Amino acid sequence: MRRGFVDTAEGQIHYRESGSGKPILLLHQTPRSSDEYLEVLPLIGQRYRVIAMDTIGYGDSYKPKKTCTIEDYAKGVITFLDSLGISTASLVGHHTGGVIAIEVAASYPERVEKLVLSAVPYVDEEERLKRRGKKVIDSYELKNDGTHLLDLWRGRQPFYPPNRPDLLMRFIMDAIKAGEKVVEGHLAVSNYRMEDKVGLIRCPTLVICGTEDPFSYPHMKRLAAAIPYSKTLAIEGGTVAMIEQMPEQFAKVVLDFLEERL
Repeated sequence: MRRGFVDTAEGQIHYRESGSGKPILLLHQTPRSSDEYLEVLPLIGQRYRVIAMDTIGYGDSYKPKKTCTIEDYAKGVITFLDSLGISTASLVGHHTGGVIAIEVAASYPERVEKLVLSAVPYVDEEERLKRRGKKVIDSYELKNDGTHLLDLWRGRQPFYPPNRPDLLMRFIMDAIKAGEKVVEGHLAVSNYRMEDKVGLIRCPTLVICGTEDPFSYPHMKRLAAAIPYSKTLAIEGGTVAMIEQMPEQFAKVVLDFLEERL
């Protein structure tokens, strides 16, 4: 596995990379980083050139001064691909990363060969109204005694697999690094007009979700129904942390789809 940075006009974007061949770009959830795909990279890298980037504002990528929208994150993806000289790639996105992947596939269709949407909620006007005024997950108030770290831990713990404090520790490290940007991706998802974009996707699409993901599993079939040329697959027992929780199974699902003939 290799790590690197690409230079852009706005700042540096950090990434992890493994393998060679056709490019596959992995996009992480908020407020994680490319670390989310640490175990998956070498598995997919056995057959492809697989790259996991840190979304702008997260991980070790530069932090924009402005508050970003999903459209801004998608432009960051395109800038990243351009910097690596990649004209076309398949995209795999988890939670926020999946919403960013939708925007890329809808607005830059010539850049996307295949699309895997993992645990992506369908955010239309009805869903936006439900979210309005509710506390955003991962939001916290900085406290002198450090108990905001415990607040972050306890806020995520119900949605993570039991007896996996190692996964929660990795989440905490990324959340701390995100700083004031920690919930920005969540807010961008809640404000995104997904219903205007999903029908524009023209590439083969796989919509997957873990059955223990309460944020996204109820949306899986509805999201797929709105996307032409898509199909669904439920992953039994998968949680919000499905990628780290069951990397071998996740990688196999992605590889099987990527290798299907168009």
